[in-house]
This record gives sequence, structure tokens and C-alpha cells, in this order.
Amino acid sequence: MSTGQTHAKTSGKRRLRLRAQRRTTSDARAAYAFMAPAITGFCVFVLYPLIRSAYFALTRYNGLSDPQFVGLANFRYMFHDDPSFWPSVRATSYLVLLYVPASLVIGLALAMFCNQRLRGVKWVRTLLYLPVVLPVVATITLWKFVFDPQVGLANMVAGWLHLPTSLWLSSPSMAMPSVVIVMLWGVGSTMIIFLAALQAVPTELYEAAKLDGASSRTVFFRITLPMISPILFLQVVLQVTTALQSFNQPKILTGGGPGFSTDVLMLSIYSHGFSTLGQMPQLGYASAQVWVLFLVIVAIVAATARFSSIWTYSDHA
Repeated sequence: MSTGQTHAKTSGKRRLRLRAQRRTTSDARAAYAFMAPAITGFCVFVLYPLIRSAYFALTRYNGLSDPQFVGLANFRYMFHDDPSFWPSVRATSYLVLLYVPASLVIGLALAMFCNQRLRGVKWVRTLLYLPVVLPVVATITLWKFVFDPQVGLANMVAGWLHLPTSLWLSSPSMAMPSVVIVMLWGVGSTMIIFLAALQAVPTELYEAAKLDGASSRTVFFRITLPMISPILFLQVVLQVTTALQSFNQPKILTGGGPGFSTDVLMLSIYSHGFSTLGQMPQLGYASAQVWVLFLVIVAIVAATARFSSIWTYSDHA
């Protein structure tokens, strides 16, 4: 091969390389252009408020005057001097312990029922999911009337069944279970996710178990539960974070009472950040509480993810 041919071949490869590089650069610019609105929105509405709240957590700030840097004083007050903080932690923990297992069990049970080949099961699915799309505040307000101890439907039905009545939302012992009942009104969203997981389980496994004479209990614990364990893990994380951030139900139903029995952390954050008339808001202290709640959620999710491989099934293992 002559020197001229070699030079021409080298020049041709160089042109192809430059053309490929320009195409790659053009594709990258187009990708960044499409991502720019999402990145901008994340920076403006998530990242910047997150940084500002971290700063406010270290200040004494009421939203009107300039923030005064106080270091960790808000956190010291929170853990040692605030009379409402630890009752709020206990109320939130109680809510999590009541709501998370109940939502998982009821959601999975409803999903297994709706996974059956029964006449009219599609209408049942629709009715069970309907509460999820209804206006939240309106439905919670209706539940407040249901739990009215004088004329509410709950005590009326209990009287018909010759069961003891209750003060429900006015009782320190029954207020939180009542709030959890209202939260379980929206268990249809959990049911739908479990239903999708159940329908993804290969039917061949059930057919093989049936041929082997396996009982329904064995099929559930040996096939169904292991196969949907990744979705179960997802639901645990979702339900825990939902319970920790619950606000609408306690706020509308009880306002945190009676006493501190339903004064969950989100209500405490709201009451400090948006004080009642005649009181100055404590946005710095509220920001400190937000960060404590945020770190608790991160720790729980991280711990759950760390040990998820122990109890979740993967066909790649």
C-alpha cells in the first residue's frame, strides 16, 4: 500500500471519528436540554428549600425578622426541654405500629380476594379502590361525624350489635385507633400494588403445587409470599414513610388531642411553624424537627434496604 493510500485511509478514519464525536456531543446537548426543566425544578423546589431548611434549623427564626444563628440550640431544646416532643414521638411510634401491619395484612388479603376468578370481581376492585380517589378532606370530615359519640354511625352500629359503645376520638385510648381506621380507608392503593404482584406470579408454580397436593397454607407461605417479597419490601417502606408523615387525619379528626394522644410529629412541626393567632411562629425550631424526622425516615429506609436480601426472594440469587 502506497503512502498516499495510507494517508487517505488515516484521514478517512479521522473524519469518521470526528463525525461520531460531533454526533455524540449533539445527542448529549439534546439530552441535557430535555432534562433541564426537571433539573431546574428539582434545584428550585427541592434542593434549595432543603439547604435553606438546614440553615434555618440552626437559627432562631420567626419568618418576619432576620434569622439569628444559634447553632444546635434548637436540637438541645427539642430533646431536653420541649414538653411536647417526646409525647409526639410516642404518638407517631404508636401510629406506625398500628397502621403499618394492618395496612399490609388488609391490603394483601383484599388483593388475594380480588385475584380470584369470580363474577363481578372487577366491580369489587373498583369499589375498594374508590376511596383512594375521593377528596381527602371531605372523606375525613365525614368520618369525624361517623365517630361522633352521640349521633355517630359507629356507636349506632355497635348498639345494634349489642356491643359496648365508645367515645372514639374523644377518648385518649381510642383516639389513635380511630385515626388508624380512617387511614385504612385508603388501603385500596396498597391492594392494587399487591394485586399486580400476585398476577405476576407464574401460574405454573401453583399448578405444580396443586399436583403435589400442597395445602393452601403451604402454597401461600412457600410460593405466594416469597414470590411477592420484593413488592412486600416496597410496601413496608412506603407504609412506614406514610405513617411517619401522617398529618391530614390527626389534624382534622382530633387536632392532636385529647391531650397528646394523637399529636404526631407532623402536627408538632405544623403547630410550631404555623402558630395560632397571637403567637409568633418558630420556623427555626420547626425546621429542626423536620430534619429529625427526615433523618429518622432515612435511617429506617436504609436499615430496611440493608437487610432486605435476608427476606426477599430474587431469581438472580
